Amino acid sequence: MFHIVTTRKPFDQASTDLQAAVQRHGFGVLHVHDLGATLRSKGIDFAEECKVFEVCQPAQAAKVMAVDMRLNMALPCRISVYTEKSSTSIGLIRPVPMLAALSQDATLLQVAEEVEKKLLEMVEEAK
Repeated sequence: MFHIVTTRKPFDQASTDLQAAVQRHGFGVLHVHDLGATLRSKGIDFAEECKVFEVCQPAQAAKVMAVDMRLNMALPCRISVYTEKSSTSIGLIRPVPMLAALSQDATLLQVAEEVEKKLLEMVEEAK
């Protein structure tokens, strides 16, 4: 269900490269959650870095919601860049198994396959 790759790039470079890859593939970055900074700002001793990129391709999102509006809760897709024990990783929860767990609609599974293919390409480019 998870797709995670390790990169030799530093955290900031991997984050910058992911954002560029998202845009090259016709998706938009809706928001970036800097979880590491947020936790530290709340007084939590958190040594790792973690940014969660909320990404969306509007036409694909509209197709999903046209079939089953409840699936808005599975949107947008998220790609994380994070550190763990001095290593930087980029990862996501794959849309195909996630949507397959929520619906058996063939149209949705086709959309999930198209989106997942693009997301995996983005991760590989950012790696």
